[in-house]
Amino acid sequence: MDLREFLIDQYRHMEWADASVWRAVLESESAAEALRERLYHIHLVQRIFLSIWRGEAVDPQAGQEVKGKDLASWARDCYPQARAFLADAKEELDRPVVLPWSQQVAERLGLEPSVTTVRDTAAQVYTHTAHHRGQMATKLRELGGNPPLIDFIAWVWRGRPEPDWP
Repeated sequence: MDLREFLIDQYRHMEWADASVWRAVLESESAAEALRERLYHIHLVQRIFLSIWRGEAVDPQAGQEVKGKDLASWARDCYPQARAFLADAKEELDRPVVLPWSQQVAERLGLEPSVTTVRDTAAQVYTHTAHHRGQMATKLRELGGNPPLIDFIAWVWRGRPEPDWP
């Protein structure tokens, strides 16, 4: 498996795991309300990075008007687009990208960020998403919900199933 195939596999898992979390969240009205902003943040970040890879303008307000299950629909169409980009990316993975917020990071860290590539940011997207899914699982459990088992290995054991979106 080469790097592109590995990234595509991670993105397939990311979509399956995100869809599984969406199902669990929507089973509880209190969880849906409590986790809406976190869900929005995850999917906005996914879209922003896809826009950056494509050289498109970044809209930090994209999708703010969507609510509830419509937010899941809005989120859903980003995954095949990201996988298609990665599948077509040959030398693109090593292409440097400038992140619009890099100056803010420089000020916060007190240093200039090193060169960031498409590959680096592709890994950032799926690890960032996994981080926030873990936070949501904790909150879902606190609200009496039942977070799904969404570990990568659990997905592999299940035969790498396609996502089951609500």
